[in-house]
Amino acid sequence: MRETPCHVSRDEALIFERSHPGRAAYSLPPLDVPTVPLETWIEARFLRPDPVAGLPEVSEVDVIRHFTRLSRWNYAVDVGMYPLGSCTMKYNPKMNDQAARLEGFALHHPLTPEELSQGSLDVLKMLEELLCEITGMVAGCLQPAAGAHGELTGLLLIRACLEARGDPRRKVLIPDSAHGTNPASAAICGYSVQTIPSNERGLIDLDALRRAADRDLAALMLTNPNTLGLFEEEIEEITRIVHEAGGLVYMDGANMNALVGIARPGDMGVDVIHLNVHKTFSTPHGGGGPGAGPVLVTAELEPFLPVPRIVRRADGRLALDYDRPYSIGRVRAFYGNFGVLVRGLSYILTMGPEGLREVAETAVLNANYLAHHLKDTYEIAYPGPVMHEVVFSDKRQRAYGVRNVDIAKRLIDYGFHPPTMSFPLIVPGALMVEPTETECREELDLFIAAMKAIDRECRENPELVRTAPHRTRLGRLDEVAAARHPVLRWRPQASPSRAEAPPDGAPSERIGSSES
Repeated sequence: MRETPCHVSRDEALIFERSHPGRAAYSLPPLDVPTVPLETWIEARFLRPDPVAGLPEVSEVDVIRHFTRLSRWNYAVDVGMYPLGSCTMKYNPKMNDQAARLEGFALHHPLTPEELSQGSLDVLKMLEELLCEITGMVAGCLQPAAGAHGELTGLLLIRACLEARGDPRRKVLIPDSAHGTNPASAAICGYSVQTIPSNERGLIDLDALRRAADRDLAALMLTNPNTLGLFEEEIEEITRIVHEAGGLVYMDGANMNALVGIARPGDMGVDVIHLNVHKTFSTPHGGGGPGAGPVLVTAELEPFLPVPRIVRRADGRLALDYDRPYSIGRVRAFYGNFGVLVRGLSYILTMGPEGLREVAETAVLNANYLAHHLKDTYEIAYPGPVMHEVVFSDKRQRAYGVRNVDIAKRLIDYGFHPPTMSFPLIVPGALMVEPTETECREELDLFIAAMKAIDRECRENPELVRTAPHRTRLGRLDEVAAARHPVLRWRPQASPSRAEAPPDGAPSERIGSSES
């Protein structure tokens, strides 16, 4: 057996670069048509000198081992708890993936005529109606591709409605406990943004809201429960203040995991809400995968919804309606991320009303369980019952020179993905934890034990925590350099000749480089 150099792990030695001239993972069958030069179809000035030059020449087993190793270096919700606050990274039932992979759905081309798309249209219409029932709204649009896209769509609807009233207005109020994308969405829509502070309990300061709710108020963008994990108890008074000033209430529904099946935003006076199907309804986001941010509205905003709208004709068949004179127009090509929407519908139908309520109840129970067992170890920004998530801080650990980023890195050594850090901004050194409803008590107990162990290390051996992680393939990285100078593209090296090829098992020159 050949030996791997002691300063390089076997995994590293066998990954980059593995190309050797003549190796092939697959043999293409001979062409059954005449060979035609690319220049026949594409102008030479658009062609690369040699489109396959520099591509790796590797065997099939090399390819399989490469991607299998990469998957084992990754963390996933199928491996363990993924406690990212405000992100609802919960287990995704595999049955929902199977539903989305059904041939009739997975192979359905978006340009298929309506008469041949009745099944897919029925899925979309059913999901829209169920989301309206869940939120207490009357109509919706499934086009937005994610939460921030839903925010943008919702504000465009508000702007269109106010302009139709002849009173466009120019100001959006956003609590300091709202999601971070809200101000950007408002600014993109041309609004000026004014921040509403939280009170001593972490809820909206009603007096500040009253002072800001003047005749130029277009909308309040409210996250409820907010990013502190707290439910806005005075929600009806909040919506009354905004409505009396002539504005509309937008609710960021990314935290709907705490309310689904229990409370409906429409009943609270909310005018428009977006939901994250890829959070609340079983398709955890992350890893670059698609999302879905449907927008649901009241009757006043319904005429302005994006086109096309899915409508049922007199004969019972479904059609796409483009004849909407007040519509804000399309907000996305075709009709949203269909596979994610299929998963969401599968989840809702599987859970049913009782199951959805249990989702929220268990998510809230789990968050309060963590808060109860860790409140004496880590500072809680705003003590009291929380909803779906709890925000700790590193205030006590800072006395030993340890910051929240150190705690998060050390948590990796204990087998957990770190929580959301340094958000919300109103909590210095924040550690934002959302356990979701899919984590059992045993998993929560392991997380609690890990957090308590890290606290002991902060007091007894803070350097151990400050230099974590220690058990990962790579140690602590230069995150500033990674953010400012990211390597986003693999660049092939010139393939060595057989005589120049390094001996098997020797480390590549790129081992440990930023491009690895």
